[in-house]
Amino acid sequence: MPLSVMSTSNQGGGPQPPAISATGLRKSHGDKVVLDGIDLRIPAGSVFALLGPNGAGKTTAVKILSTLVSADGGQVRVAGHDLATEAQAVRAAIGVTGQFSAVDGLITGEENMLLMADLHHLPRREGRRVAAELLERFDLVEAAGKPASTYSGGMKRRLDIAMTLVGGLRIIFLDEPTTGLDPRSRHTMWGIIRELVTGGVTVFLTTQYLEEADELADRIAVLNDGRIAAEGTAEELKRLIPGGHVRLRFSDPVMYENAATALRETQRDDEALALRVPSDGTQRELRSLLDWLDAAGIEADELTVHTPDLDDVFFALTGGTTVPDQPAEDVR
Repeated sequence: MPLSVMSTSNQGGGPQPPAISATGLRKSHGDKVVLDGIDLRIPAGSVFALLGPNGAGKTTAVKILSTLVSADGGQVRVAGHDLATEAQAVRAAIGVTGQFSAVDGLITGEENMLLMADLHHLPRREGRRVAAELLERFDLVEAAGKPASTYSGGMKRRLDIAMTLVGGLRIIFLDEPTTGLDPRSRHTMWGIIRELVTGGVTVFLTTQYLEEADELADRIAVLNDGRIAAEGTAEELKRLIPGGHVRLRFSDPVMYENAATALRETQRDDEALALRVPSDGTQRELRSLLDWLDAAGIEADELTVHTPDLDDVFFALTGGTTVPDQPAEDVR
């Protein structure tokens, strides 16, 4: 059973409507079922990450939610609008940035921004003000007068997102936004995404990098064979997978033997004088272990908690499906 997503509350105490909700979302291509009745509920002002192997339906979900492709079934509301009957209102409320930049390389960064302002029908003065603010926010002022074709991969991605924000949008779909970026550019993009959410923007993120979802997402859903295999916070998902443990290391061989004899279901490492005790990593279980050690007069020199990571979660929930190929990095 997928873990439920709790909606946030507004200051008035009532439930805040989700930025995106979907019930029974279905999509097929011929005989192939791509989305098999998925449910989503994404709180406003949060980062939601959708993970899954290649062909799992991640991009199809983004295309449906952003009105680019129609669903075969299900009910969807985005920014409070019904996707089936108010598609134009949904389009006016969202922005979409894919892994392939929509930047026009033949014109400058500033001209790209002003073109987007024109598309949003902003008055000329307002468009220039918004463009200037966003270019500064995304650290593109020095490059603003240069053709976008001269930008590095990270700069193009920043410009792409800046263009998306020209209309003051509150919901943004980022489909693999850091694919191909070098580690420094990726971390810069993470900072930008955090700033967006701090400003109240809702981010729907698909990514090939599991550590990216772990780092950014408030909630994560794993999509496999067209269905949500599990959903929750990164920590909740990690606790679904066995393998968590506490490692106790001793310097005193006698203390080590006493602990090994008294503790049940432990794995010994006699060379390192270390014990591996199964644990789900919760505070309650860790406190229970510490209380037991104190009561038994056993003192470990080192205690470390180990929990499964999202790689373990991914492999377990997708039936051993390989993690998507990591693309070559843009090292410029």
